[in-house]
Amino acid sequence: IDKIQTMKKGITSSRNTTKLIQFITPHLRQWLVKRGQSTITAEVGAPTARAACAVPNAASNRIVGRWLLGCSGLVVGAVVLGGVTRLTESGLSMVDWHLVREMRPPRTPEEWEAEFAKYQQFPEFKIMNHNMTLPEFKFIFYMEWGHRMWGRLVGLAYILPTVYFWKKGYFTRSLKGRVVGLCGFVFFQGLLGWYMVKSGLEEKPESHDVPRVSQYRLSAHLGSALLLYCASLWTGLQLVLPVNKLADTARLTQLRRFAKGTGGLVFLTALSGAFVAGLDAGLVYNSFPKMGERWIPDDLLAFSPTLRNLFENPTTVQFDHRILAVSSLTAITGLYVYSRRVALPRRARVAISLLTAMAYSQVALGIGTLLLYVPTPLAATHQSGSVVLLSLAIWVLAELRKVAK
Repeated sequence: IDKIQTMKKGITSSRNTTKLIQFITPHLRQWLVKRGQSTITAEVGAPTARAACAVPNAASNRIVGRWLLGCSGLVVGAVVLGGVTRLTESGLSMVDWHLVREMRPPRTPEEWEAEFAKYQQFPEFKIMNHNMTLPEFKFIFYMEWGHRMWGRLVGLAYILPTVYFWKKGYFTRSLKGRVVGLCGFVFFQGLLGWYMVKSGLEEKPESHDVPRVSQYRLSAHLGSALLLYCASLWTGLQLVLPVNKLADTARLTQLRRFAKGTGGLVFLTALSGAFVAGLDAGLVYNSFPKMGERWIPDDLLAFSPTLRNLFENPTTVQFDHRILAVSSLTAITGLYVYSRRVALPRRARVAISLLTAMAYSQVALGIGTLLLYVPTPLAATHQSGSVVLLSLAIWVLAELRKVAK
């Protein structure tokens, strides 16, 4: 009897268990299916989400573009500050170069005396500034120190965001190469700056001229800065400005070629200004439109061989700069007139109009600087104007660029 009762309880228990399993199984199966789907979705979706974050889009392009535009603005500041440093003859006040140590200027009287004593050992003090006082030295020292510190700021502005944006996946494959090139160019620009300064610190017993940096190295230093600026501005505008959908006509193609040639001429004119500054060529003929009493001065080809005159004769250098400036003005005027015959969007027309207005202003500044014997404020404004003119030329090219296929 006990066995029979135990068996009945077992059967009842198993029946209850079976019913419980039959009740739970559909719900359990449904829950497992849902969980499996969510797990698969999560596993598949996670890389997709990560990929979506890593793939550059319009928002990330705008961020990178604005960063590059900001960097180009800092480069303009370095160019302007370098021009003022040159005009105030401050560039040779720091006679050595250290990446980190020179970031702290002299503070105590003893440190200033030691720095001044180092400067007194070099040609600029011995020939030009032998009556200079310590307060006067402090002024030119701080000018050059400020220029060097600004250069370090430019370097950090390029390198640190590059690392951040690279990790965030904001760069396309082609953009990575450009950005690496820009950062490398910043480093090269710093080395080239010190290489330029060294040329003005060397003893030259055979020369009776005032100590100055090599005009070749000065033009290389300015030219590399302008290239860095142009590349940063062009890339930034490409990322920020939407492409204009222009009808691909023969006139538009011709306008694009015209604009490219004009931009190259503006760049060459700005670069020739470095030779004018390096040789103080703005002080040899302070008249316009003639040079003295002649259209073509007698000493235009005074040096031998003839090729030397293009880069070492102050008269020839000023003459070349005049010709290039007038040629740039003529080309920009022609670009403006021709653009009236092409159907262009409003933004492109505004860019060309501003380029034309700035070209006439820049020529007026140059003539004024020449006639007034190169006063520092006006000369600095003229140098800054060349960068503004170059910027507007790049803006015009950005507005006329083709739609990428």
